[in-house]
Amino acid sequence: MSLTRRRFLKVTGIGLSAFGLSHSLFGDERKIEYSFAACDWSLWTEGPSALDLAKQIGLNGVEISAGKPEDKIAIANSELKEQYKSKMQETGIVIPSIAMGLLNDAPLACEPRAINWILDTIDSAKELNAKVILLAFFGKGDLRDKNGMKNNDVAEVINRLKECAPKAKEKGIILGIENTLSAQQNMEILEKIGSDACKVYYDVGNSTYNGYDVPAEIRMLKDKICQIHFKDGAFYLGKGKVKMEPIAEAIKEVNYKGWLVLETGLPTMNKVNDFKKNLDFLRQLFG
Repeated sequence: MSLTRRRFLKVTGIGLSAFGLSHSLFGDERKIEYSFAACDWSLWTEGPSALDLAKQIGLNGVEISAGKPEDKIAIANSELKEQYKSKMQETGIVIPSIAMGLLNDAPLACEPRAINWILDTIDSAKELNAKVILLAFFGKGDLRDKNGMKNNDVAEVINRLKECAPKAKEKGIILGIENTLSAQQNMEILEKIGSDACKVYYDVGNSTYNGYDVPAEIRMLKDKICQIHFKDGAFYLGKGKVKMEPIAEAIKEVNYKGWLVLETGLPTMNKVNDFKKNLDFLRQLFG
């Protein structure tokens, strides 16, 4: 059966968006059409209702939280997963990633339950069609202190991720490490883990405020970046310290094809308007 261009895009659009992007099928194939998400904690709306807010804003997805440090974390709960599935079907908003922010308070390097949390989250990510799990290393879980990199903690994290990586790879899930280390230090960690199921979850705001050359780091990491957070403290994107234009140039140059995720603040405390403003900025920047 012959398909018109409009009919073809209608038929294939859902499948393409599930991967967060599509190459232009009828034009310049180098152009990447990005999808945009926001973190549920930044939306100040956790749980399935965050997807309703995301739809109102005009986002494509929501990065959801895995839960708090408990023997069984929330995202492992079957009822909650069914609620997310129902809400995704209702709204058309997808879940590209699950963030394990609980590791900031219960660090992977020393928390006995952490490996099981990650393994459970891998199962949940597969069930929800989320491709990335963010492993957070801030607060108590920070991998550096005033004396530099915490080598013992880093070594333990590497060992534990070696244990989790095979299941992640089997399920088609990427474990993305987000921390305060440099790109070079993260490259060394990934090399020691030795699995393509582990990559870097890059944050342009954190890296700028930690004094790193963000465009240079992006060019160094290249395809080792699984997903990207955008923020700039309490500022609207483009109005603060983070120089967005050269960052966008680097992202395009390395042919990054993943989601662009807003972890922005609320300058006016109006969730919809503030996120729409930042979303519009990113769409223009990457248009």
